[in-house]
Amino acid sequence: MSAQTIELLDLIARWVHVIAGIMWVGNSLLFNWLDRSLQPSKGPGHTGEPVGTIWLLHSGGFYYVEKTLMAGMQVPRPLHWFKWQAYTTWLSGMALLLVIYYLGDRAMLADPGVANLSHGMASLVGAAGIAGGWFLYETMQRVVAPRSPVVAVVIWVAGLVAIGVALTQLLSGRAAFLHAGAILGTIMASNVAMTIVPSQRELVASVAEGRGADAVVSARAKRVSIHNNYFAFPVIALMASNHYPAIYGHPYNWLMLLVVVAAGAAVRHALNIRFTFPHWKPALAGTLAAGAAALYAMLGIGSPPGKVNASDPPAPASFAEARHIIDRRCSSCHSARPSDLSFGAAPGGVGFDTPDQIVAHAARIRERAVVTRTMPPGNKTSITDAERTLLGQWIAEGATKQP
Repeated sequence: MSAQTIELLDLIARWVHVIAGIMWVGNSLLFNWLDRSLQPSKGPGHTGEPVGTIWLLHSGGFYYVEKTLMAGMQVPRPLHWFKWQAYTTWLSGMALLLVIYYLGDRAMLADPGVANLSHGMASLVGAAGIAGGWFLYETMQRVVAPRSPVVAVVIWVAGLVAIGVALTQLLSGRAAFLHAGAILGTIMASNVAMTIVPSQRELVASVAEGRGADAVVSARAKRVSIHNNYFAFPVIALMASNHYPAIYGHPYNWLMLLVVVAAGAAVRHALNIRFTFPHWKPALAGTLAAGAAALYAMLGIGSPPGKVNASDPPAPASFAEARHIIDRRCSSCHSARPSDLSFGAAPGGVGFDTPDQIVAHAARIRERAVVTRTMPPGNKTSITDAERTLLGQWIAEGATKQP
């Protein structure tokens, strides 16, 4: 498959994925907000009275919404279902994994600096992580949770943490973070397909038979919907993590991963309890500050790889030496006419064809090639530690074009 075809498939899948994801998460947050904001009715809700109601103002109009169990009522037509946003998000996300990692190899799954795996083995690790995380969650929900919900939560949270940490020890940092997000996204989509939608079908059948909605079935669907609600923020952060190499490329990226997920879920919780907890604003601010502080503190742990020791400075590094390294290790991709077409021309708009371009991107070279060591991807061009150190030295000395 040509590089142009792969890039076009990437564009289409990513476009669909982002739009569908916005619709899905937006719907999820809206309906969870509605359930917490409804004004409860005085009646029991078993004879057609609404369980709760609410007035909304949006886009120049007033909206009246009620929630009911529909006892003694007919199934309304049309009845709008919310499921295809979830299915489309998951399918397009899997397409992206195939195009970017498994088939196109446009981003490196394996990193020799992490584990010596072939592309095939790394692909199996990624796919097994997604399947294993989903299987563990489903098993706990269907087998253990009916008997002991607390035990089920403890086991599947511990299991998902273990799988996430294992991914960071076997795959490249970027791939590990995205696969951790794919695990949570797969669980969310599975909750819709295997619990929420079947439960809704049962509710519709129950109403059609004149029995009204079964509260037990309704509660089952709502439980996993709440899980999806807590997963949403961590998934969004993990899917955007490829833009932050200081996080996924950190020596303790497994700890970064756990903090990102925990902080996202904690922020979601602070927003969920704001209707019953009067001090939710300080709690939210404290949660955000704690998450940011934890990430900032971890960024300072240890010396960045490739950092030049100022107390024992080596001989000055010349631009000619730096450019020689960049030409050998970076310009195969970062060029208007790349020899490696996996990522297209000048990925990220970064090209190293001229001295001015190299100097202009010096800070980025330092961040990606010297500090986080996330470039070249998976050390595709076999840059050495000495070369990284020399690049860091040249930049520390001013990144000039002087010979």
